[in-house]
Amino acid sequence: MVHELPVTFELISLGAMVLLLVADLLIVGRRPHVPSMKESAIWVSFYVGLALVYGVIVWAVGGVTPAAEFYAGWLMEYSLSVDNLFVFVIIMARFAVPRDHQQQVLMVGIIMALIFRAAFILAGAALLEQFTWLFYLFGAFLIYTAIQQAIPEKEEEQDDFKENALIRVMRRVLPLHHQYNGSSLRTTVDGRRLFTPMIIVFLAIGSTDVLFALDSIPAIFGITRDPFIVFATNLFALMGLRQLYFLLGGLLDRLVYLPYALSAVLGFIGIKLVLEALHTNSLSWINGGEGFHWAPEIPIWLSLTVIVSSLAVGTIASLIKSAHDARVEAARPVAEPESEDISQ
Repeated sequence: MVHELPVTFELISLGAMVLLLVADLLIVGRRPHVPSMKESAIWVSFYVGLALVYGVIVWAVGGVTPAAEFYAGWLMEYSLSVDNLFVFVIIMARFAVPRDHQQQVLMVGIIMALIFRAAFILAGAALLEQFTWLFYLFGAFLIYTAIQQAIPEKEEEQDDFKENALIRVMRRVLPLHHQYNGSSLRTTVDGRRLFTPMIIVFLAIGSTDVLFALDSIPAIFGITRDPFIVFATNLFALMGLRQLYFLLGGLLDRLVYLPYALSAVLGFIGIKLVLEALHTNSLSWINGGEGFHWAPEIPIWLSLTVIVSSLAVGTIASLIKSAHDARVEAARPVAEPESEDISQ
């Protein structure tokens, strides 16, 4: 359902979000560094608090339903963005990006993600306005993605980044140098202008952003069809992602059950989309073009409850398992070196 928030409110909100993003970009550009845990925690808390406050403002301006849609969408998109960090960590390690410049890489990745998602949001909103049967495809795609997410990766694949066709082609086409030149994309070697490995890193991050947008955009349209709320949830989910990368660091490996929690969320949203498509069916070859009255319309409060409970269970279970593994590791006896036989 689309909720018409005041146009003035939407314009002011978008302007404030863009200014905040530009300010963050300028800070990174002027002072590239590795943020401390304290600095990262402060910024992550700021952005999370900002999203919570903004939801209250949406409540005051538009009512309970759009505010609930914002919170549900933000939580889901934020969890998917955290999942995105797993891939970012692998890419940074795979291409040996200098730690001092990882902030800039992440910021470029976030901007690229916003551009791709904005394009997908506009296209998705226009298509859904004309072709409501697309909910069948969106729902089936999310259910398929949920199943793939729930299938555990092989141990040798977990820390491996597979270069896609675009990156492989660029490696052959572009004149590349093997060393970085700070965060620059070009460098000069013996009078010859060459690209640095940073261009390949940006291509890897950008292509990854496209893949994640393909998951997140259908999922958010399963919660709300208001393009503004869809964009706002994506923007708030990406804000602070750079600092979250440094805050979590190695802790990402401990969130072992997060993929299963995300699988449950995506599966639920996929089923919700299919049920909504059945309820509002317009395909002539299905039930004569009539909707199925038995198909329920899942309320937003239930969606919010499922998302919160799934993420909470997945996070708590991951922390419990990590603590248990740490205790087992600490209790394991240290192997003593074999003593030499001196009797011979």
